[in-house]
Amino acid sequence: MSANLKYLSLGILVFQTTSLVLTMRYSRTLKEEGPRYLSSTAVVVAELLKIMACILLVYKDSKCSLRALNRVLHDEILNKPMETLKLAIPSGIYTLQNNLLYVALSNLDAATYQVTYQLKILTTALFSVSMLGKKLGVYQWLSLVILMTGVAFVQWPSDSQELDSKELSAGSQFVGLMAVLTACFSSGFAGVYFEKILKETKQSVWIRNIQLGFFGSIFGLMGVYIYDGELVSKNGFFQGYNRLTWIVVVLQDLVVLSMPREEKESGGIECNEYPLQMVLKVFFFSGTIIDL
Repeated sequence: MSANLKYLSLGILVFQTTSLVLTMRYSRTLKEEGPRYLSSTAVVVAELLKIMACILLVYKDSKCSLRALNRVLHDEILNKPMETLKLAIPSGIYTLQNNLLYVALSNLDAATYQVTYQLKILTTALFSVSMLGKKLGVYQWLSLVILMTGVAFVQWPSDSQELDSKELSAGSQFVGLMAVLTACFSSGFAGVYFEKILKETKQSVWIRNIQLGFFGSIFGLMGVYIYDGELVSKNGFFQGYNRLTWIVVVLQDLVVLSMPREEKESGGIECNEYPLQMVLKVFFFSGTIIDL
């Protein structure tokens, strides 16, 4: 694989993830008439679209044969119930994480959110060491310590936070912080758990994503019923949906579907995505594009 293609893949991943957070934050802070869209329903819609996209990809891999597609889905999913059930754990965690990210972006200023969310690198490293037996070098551990120090400095009170408090109360900032920290741990655990499952089985990543999407849809619908059932019965499942909402949902699926390919193409350079991605997001968020 050429180096140019690897860097092109990495660039696409950076663009997708950066665009997702930008549009998600903007959609949660945009003031419009009528009710705001429910993040719980957006998570469910994203899961359903992911299932349909993965089925199309399996259909393509099956040489565009409906009979072959049906046989693959039957053999790999229905005939392997225990393998399918293994995905219930990471699926539930991913569903929780997706909802938490909406909460965090609704209650936390963008720069603090983006820097704090980089702690998922630390949690992923710790879970990789404990669950996969990976070994980290001295420079890697030093990088993680520097990351923790940077996050701590971001959380340190400053004069600028007095201005931010006019728009974000202390309570909402605490909720946002707890949401993003929980998302960091859930992201690290679910990612490593999913990697462990992929390494132990020969099923394609598209089949695994169909299984994840199936359980994710169930968990997501449970969340909609428990937390937003009254609002859905009053204003409908798609209340507040507009063009921007659908862009957010589609970008979520693009990031999820492209991640396996980008990691395969980029090899060991995927970690370089984080600094560039973080700089881009903080730059756009701190400018005039979004009034915080």
